[in-house]
Amino acid sequence: MVWVYRKRYKMLGLQFETETSWAEIAKDNLQQILTDHAFLEQKAASNAVSIIINYSEETELVKEMSNIAIEEMQHFKMVHLLMVKRGMVLGREQKNDYAIRLQKFFNKTKNRTDALVQRLLVAALIEARSCERFKVFSENMEDEELSKFYKNLMISEAGHYTTFLNFAREYQDREIVDKKWNALLAFEAEMMKDRGNLAKIHG
Repeated sequence: MVWVYRKRYKMLGLQFETETSWAEIAKDNLQQILTDHAFLEQKAASNAVSIIINYSEETELVKEMSNIAIEEMQHFKMVHLLMVKRGMVLGREQKNDYAIRLQKFFNKTKNRTDALVQRLLVAALIEARSCERFKVFSENMEDEELSKFYKNLMISEAGHYTTFLNFAREYQDREIVDKKWNALLAFEAEMMKDRGNLAKIHG
């Protein structure tokens, strides 16, 4: 399992590496980071369900999105139970400005295939960055329970990342998709240079 994760992590392609100082901020605000994480899992599940609703004719896509939706809600439950175990209460949902900015990167299109590819690429990048943040968090955590918890989750996020990216490459020419993907990666890297100061998974 660890070998599979390492292989996938090399393929993330992220162009900006999170500083370990972010992990220190997150550790000092555990309830905030766990609340943010819980709602991100819920949003990821909702996104998968939305793709199913909007592209119900794509049988293989629907199958995979069903699996992801279920898994993301399982992750939500896991984070929530961890919070309850530690005497925490799930806080209020906060806007994820990271995801909002990524979603605005591509121009709106009436072409269903283009719209799907764009959506899959954004989802892939969100999963990739989540994976990277979980890695940083797990490796800079003295709390053994949390360290193991996030190490296991980052493996799952890597799997989701590859699923979204591979589907995007199925719906359009590989060269076209990779050009869009690289442009999105470059945009995200610039955006991340001003982040890392908040106890949020993408903050």
